[in-house]
Amino acid sequence: MVPVTEPLEDSVEDGIRDLGDVPSIEVISRAAVMLLSAAAERLGLADPDPDNSPRRDLDEARRLITALAGLITASGEYLGPHAAPLKDGLQSVQRAFRESSAVPDEPGQGPGEKFTGPVY
Repeated sequence: MVPVTEPLEDSVEDGIRDLGDVPSIEVISRAAVMLLSAAAERLGLADPDPDNSPRRDLDEARRLITALAGLITASGEYLGPHAAPLKDGLQSVQRAFRESSAVPDEPGQGPGEKFTGPVY
C-alpha cells in the first residue's frame, strides 16, 4: 500500500480552490469540448470504419449531443469567440448522427434539435 502524504481533505480542498480560480467561460468550454469529444467517440468517428466501431452507441451519442446542445444554447451569450467553433462542432455531430441512424429522426426531432432547431 502506498502511504498517503497528505490528508484527503486537504487535496479535495486544493482541487476546489483550483477550480475556483478557473474563469467560468473556460469551465463551460471544457465541458462542451468533453461532451463533443464523447459524442464523436460514441458515433464511432474516431475509428477508420465508424459503422463497425466497437465504441459506436447511438443511444449514448443522442444523450451526449442533446446535453451539448443544451449547454451551448444556454451559455451562448457568454462563449464569445468560442461560440462559433462549438456550434460548428455541435452541428457536425448532429449531422453525423443523422447519417448514422438507420431510421433518421424527423427534422427538429434529432438529438439536441429541440434546442438548436432542425439540422439538415
